[in-house]
Amino acid sequence: MTNKKHSLVGIISYIILILGLIWVSLPFIWMLLTAFKPSNEVLKMPPQWIPTVWKWENFKDAIKSVPFNRYFFNSVFISIAVTLGDILTSILAAYAFSHIDFRFKKILLATLLACMMIPGEILMIPNYVTLSKFGWIDTYKALILPWCTSIFSILLIYQQFISLPKSYYKSAKINGCSDLRYLFTILIPCSIPTLASVAILKFINCWNSYIWPLIVTNSTDMRTLPVGAAAFSTEAGVRYNTLMAFSVLMTIPIILIYLFTQKYLVKSIGSSGIKG
Repeated sequence: MTNKKHSLVGIISYIILILGLIWVSLPFIWMLLTAFKPSNEVLKMPPQWIPTVWKWENFKDAIKSVPFNRYFFNSVFISIAVTLGDILTSILAAYAFSHIDFRFKKILLATLLACMMIPGEILMIPNYVTLSKFGWIDTYKALILPWCTSIFSILLIYQQFISLPKSYYKSAKINGCSDLRYLFTILIPCSIPTLASVAILKFINCWNSYIWPLIVTNSTDMRTLPVGAAAFSTEAGVRYNTLMAFSVLMTIPIILIYLFTQKYLVKSIGSSGIKG
């Protein structure tokens, strides 16, 4: 009787999960199907999910409507640069908080934690004013440097570093290992899943960023893919089928990155460090 109850609970759980997956996937499915629809079927009522004619030309129109290659290059370059900068600064800051004793360390750590409660939108105007005084508006500096550090990344890597046994650090010091050597030869190799997760989340966040690139760029040569998507909304209306085709092209790199790196996300979430 108990086994039957467990089986029934398992079946119900799978049904709920499948229904939840379908519900969550509906916007993506609609976007994908709309990318192939002719214009007269996009807003048809009642909604027509499957297009009668598959318009592959929508993707060509999406690429031709904007300088796609330039936008794509900017998005890739900025996302990679920001991710590398964030990983470097977060690793060094996390190591300082976890393994080096200095004055006001706890106060600074608490301050960082408190700063996470400040909405990012509040910081946009002060950041813009600062960058304009430096003369960095409409440059890669404005798009990259302000985001080369993250409190979330620092705290996440800090938690990973303090979860490792302190005996590692003591043994390394006894054997004459410097702090930097210990960091790069022991701590970082033991924290690859966490570092990979931070890098993936940072890359995706930067890739999808819209407001900041829109604010600090004036020329087409400095714009990114999310900003380019606004070109499909004009006074005459929104070209939804072309916009969805553009969105599909913009989403493909993120999906590929997730598919190839999901094992690191699973390891990072599933593990809580080395016990010892």
